Amino acid sequence: MIQTRKILHVDMDAFYASVEERENPELKAKPVVVGGTAEGRGVVSAANYIARKFGIHSAMPMSQAQRRCAELVRLPGRMDLYVQISHQIREIFSRYTPLIEPLSLDEAFLDVSASEKLFSSAEYIAQKVKDDILNELELVASVGLAPSKFIAKIASDVNKPDGMVIVDPESVQGFLDPLPVSRIWGAGKVTVAAFDRMGIRTIGQLRRQSQAWLLSQFGHSGEHLWKLANGIDDREVKSEGQSKSISHETTFAVDLHNKDILEAWLLHLTEQVSWRLRKHELKGKTINLKVRHHDFKTITRSQSLTQATDSTDLIWQTVRALFNQYWTGRASIRLIGMGVTGLYRHDQVIEQGDLFVSPSHTKIDQIADDINARFGATTLQRGRSKNRKS
Repeated sequence: MIQTRKILHVDMDAFYASVEERENPELKAKPVVVGGTAEGRGVVSAANYIARKFGIHSAMPMSQAQRRCAELVRLPGRMDLYVQISHQIREIFSRYTPLIEPLSLDEAFLDVSASEKLFSSAEYIAQKVKDDILNELELVASVGLAPSKFIAKIASDVNKPDGMVIVDPESVQGFLDPLPVSRIWGAGKVTVAAFDRMGIRTIGQLRRQSQAWLLSQFGHSGEHLWKLANGIDDREVKSEGQSKSISHETTFAVDLHNKDILEAWLLHLTEQVSWRLRKHELKGKTINLKVRHHDFKTITRSQSLTQATDSTDLIWQTVRALFNQYWTGRASIRLIGMGVTGLYRHDQVIEQGDLFVSPSHTKIDQIADDINARFGATTLQRGRSKNRKS
């Protein structure tokens, strides 16, 4: 008998803004956003739920957000604090399972299937995670519990804020069927519009279509759509220790066109991935770029190095070159990400010296890691990285 998987998706509610409210309780009754200045062409990084009532969301230009709400409180953001708290959240997760797959600072998948023997039930673990985060960190998380990652992620989102949704294996189709097809990963605006013209507006209506018909209409992605509509998602939760790659990506609430802001985000992601490589004493040989357009068309580019590295500067040079080769100036970008594959432990890499990585850059990485480990990751960042919010 195959054991049913028990997967949690934990998503912090309005994370950056909620942290700021915790630090200054007077903000709780006000519309609050975190992000850059309107004068500096900044964008919203996070908005609390009061601000969202005005139609304000992440990646919106700050000037537009301020026009929508004259009483808006804008805060510049403190990434060092957010990362420090993210580590504290991760420590809470680790009490209940070693199988933790972080997606970003404020969300992660947890496989608690094997943990039920220690903690009575997955439902108990889900509630304990919420309670521990609230009682110890004074922050609110929404949690979805389901047999797969796809369903758990939807479950954590449908009842926000402070949500807790449990989807049993027998309830999967009853849960999915009424939801709009836009809830399916990969169903972007173009695909949803095509479904709408066909009279398919809910996942239940999509599920009743044959796999062969979806393949004829949407090519290889038709199989993906059919599987998810039928609740089929066999992907495992992979901790960083199990992973064959280390990567990070971010999805924007609205499409971005500004190359400077996109490069700033890309550098920020590169700094996080490089830090994680060094933290786990790994080096990687292949640098990967991922870009997703507004219509969910996704492009990937990769470049293999002559020698595995954990150097932030060399990884940044490589991924930036990949981005510049891709960039046409006409792209409308929904998601950007980067990662490193071809991983080796430090003791597996024969150091040959690298003409492109100077000792000074290696020293900078060491100093930054020491300071960030002590005071919170991203306490030290390259200046350009901060331009994503200014």
